[in-house]
Amino acid sequence: MEALERLTAEQASRIKYVLMDIDDTLTSHGKLQGEAYAALWRLHEQGLLAIPITGRPAGWCDLIARQWPVAAVVGENGALAFWEEHGSVTRLYHEQAVRNDHERLQEIQRRIMQEIPEARLATDQFSRLFDLAFDISEDLPHLTDEDAMHIQRICEEEGAIAKISSIHVNVWLGTYDKRTMASHVLSHRFGYDDLRDRDQVVYFGDSPNDEPMFSHFPMSIGVANIERYRSYMKRLPAFRTQSEGGIGFSEGIDRILALRG
Repeated sequence: MEALERLTAEQASRIKYVLMDIDDTLTSHGKLQGEAYAALWRLHEQGLLAIPITGRPAGWCDLIARQWPVAAVVGENGALAFWEEHGSVTRLYHEQAVRNDHERLQEIQRRIMQEIPEARLATDQFSRLFDLAFDISEDLPHLTDEDAMHIQRICEEEGAIAKISSIHVNVWLGTYDKRTMASHVLSHRFGYDDLRDRDQVVYFGDSPNDEPMFSHFPMSIGVANIERYRSYMKRLPAFRTQSEGGIGFSEGIDRILALRG
């Protein structure tokens, strides 16, 4: 990872789409603070398209699509995408997404609860459609990194996908992720060409479930708290901010807009 100061004016001038994780990238200590929300509005006012790419549930994404200054939102780690159009919210679901009441996922949940007695579903599970989210550090008591990796290992042994974020382990059936749905939405909604236009995208993230985005988009930025996960990750972002969370995101947006003049 290079310091954000190494981002050039030429790179910034090509950006059309600003994609970002939410938890601990756009938020700080669980809150969407004024600096980060104002940065979203600055992007909107400058004509850049902001698109959150999150593990958060469908219910949250409906609100975000309606009330935030964003062009779309991808949720549940790529299972769905929502955007506001002509006065209503359009909903797009990945063709491989499997509902989270599927018996296979229920079996996986039972095994996790049996092997890790402290494991519990996230409190936002009620508003999810396609994945199971196991809380590791959003609410107290927190689980250990070893517990998170144990949950991931069980899921992979059972043939499911499991990704560790800064707050949850998200589990689903189907071969999709943040990157595949992000590229699909950009193409479907805005005419983006994934082979030709990758340099028009910048992605902000902070944790291992952002690796598909870091590996696909050459212009990626990690907020400073990504350092916690460096040893767990195979692919890191190209640049890193000095500040953590939403303050780091705001720092990155300020840098991009300043370079664009």
